[in-house]
Amino acid sequence: MTSTVLVPVDGSPLSSRALRHALRKFPDAEITAYHVVDLFDPGSATDNDLESSYEPMLGTEEWAASVDEARDRLFADVSETAADYDRLITTDWDIGDPARLIVEYATEEAVDHVVLGTHGRIDEDRSIFGAVAETVARRAPVPVTIVR
Repeated sequence: MTSTVLVPVDGSPLSSRALRHALRKFPDAEITAYHVVDLFDPGSATDNDLESSYEPMLGTEEWAASVDEARDRLFADVSETAADYDRLITTDWDIGDPARLIVEYATEEAVDHVVLGTHGRIDEDRSIFGAVAETVARRAPVPVTIVR
């Protein structure tokens, strides 16, 4: 029986769909929404209006404030989604490579299952899964459900 589920979230419609799937399919499990700020993807760390100035901002107080604000908005949305299912969820976050950190989290924490969305972009090397979803599916030590 699944008692803890990790749901990586990034604010995309597919990560929201994955969260809703986890809330429905694992009604008795503790769910952790986990967000990783990817330093190599400016859109994951800043607002669109700051995206063009991302590199010079990296590591500055302005950058940190932008990351904090975006993360707080994301977790507010996640909590609102959980409330729609009369549930409370745990949130956690980190900065780094999303695929590596999601697998690391699933390995080091008491996680029984990972549920994540895939962006589903067509790419000749990855026609079904995104790079993060593929890496997590291949390397996670627990079952992984990928939601499209």
